[in-house]
Amino acid sequence: MGMLAARLAELIPGMRTHAREFVKAHGSTVISEVTVEQICGGMRGVRSIVCDTSSVEPDTGLTVRGYPILDLVDKTPQETLWLLLTGEMPTPEQAKNLTEDLAARREVPDYVWDILESMPRNSHPMTMLCVAINSMAPESKFRNAYENGAKKEDYWITTLEDCLDLVARVPVIAAGIYRIHYEKGPRIEGDLKLPLSLNFARLLGIKDPSGQFADLIRLYLVLHSDHEGANVSAMTTAVVNSALSDLYLSLAAGLNGLAGPLHGLANQDCIKWILMVHEKFNGVPTDEQVEKFAWETLNAGHVIPGYGHAVLRITDPRFDAFYDFGKKFLHDDPVFQIVRKVFEIVPGVLQQVKKIKDPWPNVDAVSGSLLYHYGMTEFPFYTVLFGVSRTIGVASQAVLARALGAPIFRPKSITMDVLEALVTKKDAVAAG
Repeated sequence: MGMLAARLAELIPGMRTHAREFVKAHGSTVISEVTVEQICGGMRGVRSIVCDTSSVEPDTGLTVRGYPILDLVDKTPQETLWLLLTGEMPTPEQAKNLTEDLAARREVPDYVWDILESMPRNSHPMTMLCVAINSMAPESKFRNAYENGAKKEDYWITTLEDCLDLVARVPVIAAGIYRIHYEKGPRIEGDLKLPLSLNFARLLGIKDPSGQFADLIRLYLVLHSDHEGANVSAMTTAVVNSALSDLYLSLAAGLNGLAGPLHGLANQDCIKWILMVHEKFNGVPTDEQVEKFAWETLNAGHVIPGYGHAVLRITDPRFDAFYDFGKKFLHDDPVFQIVRKVFEIVPGVLQQVKKIKDPWPNVDAVSGSLLYHYGMTEFPFYTVLFGVSRTIGVASQAVLARALGAPIFRPKSITMDVLEALVTKKDAVAAG
């Protein structure tokens, strides 16, 4: 048993007792009411799921286990994984043990590469990633244990094994997809001495003499690892996993949701818009040109990609982290210079539009420009990179759900006729 599993074995009994006693004492307490607008609007804002790994508040942004995300910018993905699962920052010894454990799990079955090599060349990289993960379901240690009569209280143990296997393997698969799909040449041999993010950067094969790209990948995997439990990818993974589908099937389902344009496509749209601005003005525009073009965009009924957020009412702290990275290393890059200029000017324009609640940039306003600078110019792959990172968070959530014995999701749906009847009845009661 690795140090992570051993530490969880110490923590989980207390977590179970606390959750059980809390529900027993407060199970009938009403937390919120649901409006017709929320029912018909995608359940937006409905508090309906517990997620201890992270939270997102309008005035603070992403917090991971009590740590503001900006406190984690120097951490590694494996340190972040430990934090997500235990609520504790690992000691150097614990981090080293987990790093070595993940390195030992990287080998991807040969049949996965056979499947990926045989897929149509016009397959989307996200399709390839989801197919690869689904194909590995027979490798699931949870599935094997369940079929052999494992006890419910032990489900978390083999779910953790699947979590660690996937966190280790998904970057290797993603890098292989990058090499295969974009015809970058043969797959690159990994290095077991390198930690997760450095090995991933190596496997992609992007020239990186300064080591800055590898550090960007590390930062990217940390910043995008988790974003509470009710976004499409996290919620979908949790719903499928609640049926005791193994983590391979559950993760693939969640990443299929991430592949949707409204969830995982934003950074692609943002970098395309920035490049369009660069082409339109034949370089970096002046402040006046940016302001005029922003108004032209809004008056034409379009949005400025990367500005605004469904939850936040501040600049996304993840934007700040990437922005600081760019200011440090990309200050001479004209594409990043446009990102800076847009950030300096566009919020002031948006603040003048009454219907816009959040004029500040989110993480997608900058992340694509950094990847583009270092030579990752294949925009469809950006969502795969997002998926590699999000695997860390949703897999952690699955382990904790199994540890606490979370039940199958089974909310209640109603027809529009019933909804209308309920509203009519309430209106009649209110009228007296």
